Amino acid sequence: MNIMKNKFLLLALPFLLILNGCAELQSVINTLPQTGPVGEAEIGMGLKQALEFGVIEGVDILGQKDGYFKDQAVRILLPNELQKVDQTLRSIGLSALADEGLRVLNRAAEDAVTEAKPIFVSAIKGLTFQDAMGILTGNNQSATTYLKNRTTSSLVTAFEPRIQNSLDKVGANEVWSNIIEKYNSVPLVKPVNPNLTEYVTQKAIDGLFVKVGNKEIEIRNNISARTTPLLQRVFAMQDK
Repeated sequence: MNIMKNKFLLLALPFLLILNGCAELQSVINTLPQTGPVGEAEIGMGLKQALEFGVIEGVDILGQKDGYFKDQAVRILLPNELQKVDQTLRSIGLSALADEGLRVLNRAAEDAVTEAKPIFVSAIKGLTFQDAMGILTGNNQSATTYLKNRTTSSLVTAFEPRIQNSLDKVGANEVWSNIIEKYNSVPLVKPVNPNLTEYVTQKAIDGLFVKVGNKEIEIRNNISARTTPLLQRVFAMQDK
């Protein structure tokens, strides 16, 4: 009877991953055998859990005030076209305006990054056993690459309108309208008209994958980062 119960649980587990149900999920995981070979369902669940942790942590950190702006690894810098704008403004005594221009771009990304969660949830639910084994035996960022390949186009589609709204919400469009107007009025400069929405969208997504990738590397290489029995059992396989 116990054997049949365990088989049923192992078959059912791939369909139980819901990001907002971690307590319920853990109670089911606790019914898995804690010794013996790691089964297919455990491998799939372990990789899903690792991705879940990376996504939640990445989104939550970046969604805070200064989540992008004060993190040198993901801070959104100015595109080449606007670097000359920045330099010109500073040269004519408008450094404060230039600083604010950079800050509000990062504020827009911080405001919009929560759009990523449901898109990542969908991709994580679609993880197959073949995907899981490829990730487990792959390099330090195989799981992140999996997410990147399956979510980037959806993230761009979801982020662009949110970034556009966020640029308005945090006052970035007004700030940059003022910056561009002042720059274009400087004698002998070539006028610029950058697409801030497209640029911030891409940089916000890039920064998110940096965070997810860092969490994956941590789980793979730091045993203490494997904070659940499931992560410990599954990722012990790659340590051998």
